[in-house]
Amino acid sequence: MPDRPNLLQRIFGSAEERIFRKNLRNLLGYKPRSFAIYELALTHRSVRDPIDQNNERLEFLGDAILSSLVAEYLFKRYPYKGEGFLTEMRSKMVNRQQLNDIALRMGLNKVAIFNKSDGALRTSQIFGNTLEALVGAIYLDQGYTFVDKWVLRSLIQPHLSMDDLEILDMNLKNKLYGWVNRQGKTLEFVTLNEKLERGRRLFTIAAVIDGERIAEGKAYNKKDASQIAAQEAIAKLGIE
Repeated sequence: MPDRPNLLQRIFGSAEERIFRKNLRNLLGYKPRSFAIYELALTHRSVRDPIDQNNERLEFLGDAILSSLVAEYLFKRYPYKGEGFLTEMRSKMVNRQQLNDIALRMGLNKVAIFNKSDGALRTSQIFGNTLEALVGAIYLDQGYTFVDKWVLRSLIQPHLSMDDLEILDMNLKNKLYGWVNRQGKTLEFVTLNEKLERGRRLFTIAAVIDGERIAEGKAYNKKDASQIAAQEAIAKLGIE
């Protein structure tokens, strides 16, 4: 894909564009062959709505590639573990909240192109989605072998401790239910929204205690969305 410098210049201006490209190179750890595909990966639809000018298609591609790379990594790392363990570990590594946290630690929010006047976006999970789009861009720009090594070097090794993930209690709903029962309260997981996003159903589920909405989770299936909501509720309530 040829570079389209006028696009970046229209967003940033030429001086800001040079800073943007420098920051992107620092984040990636290498010089892209084509900046245009990375610009697209970093552009949220709040800035550019046409489907060919924002990162939603690349997010779809990157999601599939990242899931495949993590599955292969786990398959090789745990040769004697069964499908259930591998599936649970993959969910721990690439769930929506985890990817958003990694993206923020990487500083991806500093190079993402989104409507910064929208305060809700600053605290949303768009940066995890942007990280998936970035993986798609790296694949298209550098190829599968390269993106495989990049994910290991830049995502898994610095940001994901396998030992910690192994002992992480994924059934956070049970933990929250246990706390609620001890407090003599009631807990419900309520579906707030269900919408199509890039051809997939995105669920928003709230953890509701005694009628009060405590936390929300978003994911492409209800189970993961409920787990994220439970995780947020546990953190907010300070449950050990």
